[in-house]
Amino acid sequence: MPHEFTVPPLVTGAPVGGLADSVFEHAGQDPDRVVLGRKSGGVWRDVTSAEFAAQVLALAKGLLAQGIGFGERVAVMSRTRYEWTLFDFALWAIGAQPVPVYPSSSAEQVHWILQDSSCAGCVVEDEDQAMTVGSVIEGLPGLRLLWQLDAGAVEGLVESGRTVDEDVVHRHRRAVTPDAVATVIYTSGTTGRPKGCVLTHANFMFEADTMVARWESVFRAGPGEEPSTLLFLPLAHVFGRMVEVAAVRSRVKLGHQPVLAAAELLPDLAAFRPTFVLGVPHVFEKVFAAARRTAEAEGRVGAFDRAVETAVRYSEAREQKAFGTGPGPSAGLRMEHQLFEKLVYGKVREALGGRVRHAMSGGSAMSRRLGLFFDGAGITVFEGYGLTESSAAATANPPGATKYGTVGPPIPGSTVHIAEDGEVWLHGPHVFAGYLGDARATEEVLRGGWLATGDLGRLDRDGYLTITGRKKEILVTSNGKSVAPAALEERVRSHPLVSHCVLVGNDRPFVAALVTLDMEGIAHWLSMRGLAQRTAAEVVDDPALAAEVRRAVVAANTLVSQAEGIRAFRVLAEQFTEERGLLTPSLKLKRRAIEKAYAREIAGLYPS
Repeated sequence: MPHEFTVPPLVTGAPVGGLADSVFEHAGQDPDRVVLGRKSGGVWRDVTSAEFAAQVLALAKGLLAQGIGFGERVAVMSRTRYEWTLFDFALWAIGAQPVPVYPSSSAEQVHWILQDSSCAGCVVEDEDQAMTVGSVIEGLPGLRLLWQLDAGAVEGLVESGRTVDEDVVHRHRRAVTPDAVATVIYTSGTTGRPKGCVLTHANFMFEADTMVARWESVFRAGPGEEPSTLLFLPLAHVFGRMVEVAAVRSRVKLGHQPVLAAAELLPDLAAFRPTFVLGVPHVFEKVFAAARRTAEAEGRVGAFDRAVETAVRYSEAREQKAFGTGPGPSAGLRMEHQLFEKLVYGKVREALGGRVRHAMSGGSAMSRRLGLFFDGAGITVFEGYGLTESSAAATANPPGATKYGTVGPPIPGSTVHIAEDGEVWLHGPHVFAGYLGDARATEEVLRGGWLATGDLGRLDRDGYLTITGRKKEILVTSNGKSVAPAALEERVRSHPLVSHCVLVGNDRPFVAALVTLDMEGIAHWLSMRGLAQRTAAEVVDDPALAAEVRRAVVAANTLVSQAEGIRAFRVLAEQFTEERGLLTPSLKLKRRAIEKAYAREIAGLYPS
C-alpha cells in the first residue's frame, strides 16, 4: 500500500484579493440572483446578490464608524444565523478578522479566547452571552466594543455608518491580500487550553474553490433547480465556516438554522428544501433511527429492514462497478430496489426536504453501512476528513467514485503522507499558517510545510484514506496490547439504544466500556414492548436493556481479536454532554474528563 498520494490541482492561478470581493463582484454581475434565504417572522425570504452586498457595505461602514480598524479582531459568539454571515463578510470587507466563539462556551473559555486573540470588539447573540462576556470584561482591557444581535446590534451599526463614504470601505477591501489573516479559529480541544488556528484568505479561497470545482454536481444542482443548502452546523466550527464561504463564492442559496433538534430542524428543511446538506455522522444516524422507529411504530419494520438490506447491496454493487470489480446491480436487484423507492427511500429523502440528493459528512467517522444505505436511498453522502488546521476538508470522497468506510483521497492540489508510525501528514495550500502566539505548538505540528495531524491512518492503492484512530487515544492494557478504540466505539454506538460509547483500559488487564443511552430510542423501545415510560436512571438496570447492549458489544468485538475485545461494560444513567465538560462543541469525546468523572464506575469494571 502507498505511503503517499497526491491529487493534481483543479484551481489554477494564484488567488487574488480577499473573501469579501466576491460579494461585490456578484452584485455587479448578477444583482437579482437569490443568494441567501433569511427567516423572518417564521417565513423564509429571499435575499439577492445586490441586497446582500448593500447590507454588508452598510454594516462595514458602521464597524469603521465605531472604531474597528484594519487587522483588528472581533469575536462572534452566536448560534448559526444570518447575521453571523453578514458580520463575517462585513469584517472581511474592512480587513478585520472575525474570531468565532461557541455560544455554549464557559466564562473561562470566553476570557481565554478574547484575551489570547486581543479582540477589540465582540458580537453576542443574546443577553445571557452578553452577561458571560460582562463577567470577565475586567480582565480584557483591549475589548472596547460589545454588540448584542437580539438588541438591535446590526441596526445600530448601520445607523452609525451612514456618514461614512462607501469608498472608505472599498479602499480597505482592496488592501486585503490573499496572505492576510482571515480568521483565528480556536480548536475546541479535548485536553488543555484551545489554541488559535490562524487561517488566511488564501486558505479559505483555495479550499472553497477546490471543493466547488471537484464537487460541481453538488454545488450546481440538477436541471431546472437552483442549488441551495440549509446550514445547521455551528459557524464557530471550521466546517460550517467553509460551507458559508463556498456557498457565497459559488452563488449557492444559503440558509441558516440554529437548532439541531428535530422539532425545529425538520420543518425548516421542508420549507427551505435544500438540494444538499452538510452535517456530522450523528445527524445522519438520527435521520436513519427516526425513520426506522416510525416504520416499527406503523408495523412496517420488517419491510424497512429489507429495504435497508436492498439499499446496501444495491449501493455496494454500484461501488464495485465504479472501481471495476463488478458488473453493477443485477436486474433482480434493480427491481427490488425500485419496489422500495416509494415505500421507504422517498420518505427518507422527504425528511430532508424532498430535494436533497447529495450530502457531505465530516467531524468523525460514519459507518460504511450507514453510508451505503443513504446512497441506496438516493442520497450520496460524501464523507471527508480534515481539521481546523487544514481549513476543513483535507480528503473527501469524489462524485462517481465513493468508497464508503473511507474518507476519500486528498482534495485536488494536496498530498497525504503516512509517516512511519502511521500518523497522517497533510500538505497543500489549505494548511494553516500556525497557532496564534504559540511558536512551540506550531513547530510541533508543522514540519517542513507538512501538517502532522495526530491521527493514524492508511492509504489504499487508489489513494483513499482510512482513519484508524488518534495517536494519543491508543489504549495500552497492562498485558501490553495496543487497542485503537474508534472502530469498536462506532460499532457499539450504531445500536439504536446507544448514544455514546467510550472505551477504557489503559494499564488495566482488559478493555471495558462506558455506555450512555439514546433516550428517544429508549422511549420507542419501551413503547414497542408495551411498557410505561421510564427515566434513564430507572431503566439502566433492566436485564432486557443489558442484553441489548451486550448484543451491540458482541457485534463490535467481531472487528478485533479476542485480546482487543470489550470484556465488560457499564450502562450510565447520565449523558456525556458539552455542558458537563465531557464533549467538545463538535461532539468529540473528552476522554480524560470522562475517565475522571467516572473513575468509580471504571474501577468497578475491574474486580480486584
